[in-house]
Amino acid sequence: MITKIDKNADRRKRHERVRAKISGTAECPRLCVYRSLTNIYAQIIDDVKGNTLVACSTKEKALAASLEGKTKCEQAKVVGEELAKKALAKGIENVVFDRGGYIYIGRVQALADGARAGGLKF
Repeated sequence: MITKIDKNADRRKRHERVRAKISGTAECPRLCVYRSLTNIYAQIIDDVKGNTLVACSTKEKALAASLEGKTKCEQAKVVGEELAKKALAKGIENVVFDRGGYIYIGRVQALADGARAGGLKF
């Protein structure tokens, strides 16, 4: 019998390994990425308090016009730039990047590049 590999379970294992080493503080919060088939979500989290400081995704109505007609990678870059704008407005400059168990390529890399272009340092 052929069994199908559960890629999401493998991703969750990788994510647990990454989270064992990475934690966000008030001075240097964690930029967490979640990627679904159609959308990408990013949050900046203070793990000490357990608060989400800033969040952005492709589902935001404010970004709908700027995302229309773009590829998923281009949309991820726009989300990263918008997240960086929101973070800088709240006084957050340095973050720790948490790729969420995903391989650092494609949309995850585009989001990170957009956040760096927007002014975040990691």
